[in-house]
Amino acid sequence: MSNIRQLRDKQPENEKITINLGFVDLGRIDLLVQEGFYSNRSDLIRTAIRNQLESHTGVVSESLERHTMELGLRDYSVADLEALRDAGEMLHVKVVGLARIDADVTPELARQTIGSITVLGALQASTEVKKALADRIR
Repeated sequence: MSNIRQLRDKQPENEKITINLGFVDLGRIDLLVQEGFYSNRSDLIRTAIRNQLESHTGVVSESLERHTMELGLRDYSVADLEALRDAGEMLHVKVVGLARIDADVTPELARQTIGSITVLGALQASTEVKKALADRIR
């Protein structure tokens, strides 16, 4: 039994959102699903959102450049933050997508190295780290 190790909890790969739709729009969605255009309501909604986002690709790219934000997934480990601390530097997180602060990052290390956090999407960090950085999360 000494060789049993706890596996890290699997992080979700997406975020749930809730929307309200009128009955007519919902009926039209159900009709398209029934006719086989989409496998279910969520499939149609995801496709519609992706198509809309694709139509704004240029605007998003320009905005990312203007705000110097990273697009996608960005992980911050203990080693990353310790290197910043040792160099006397502060991190200003700007992410469009998912920013993850590893579970083994202590609140103290986070406060020493993270000056601000702006995430358009989702931030995953321990409750303690989020609490320690509450005044720096925008």
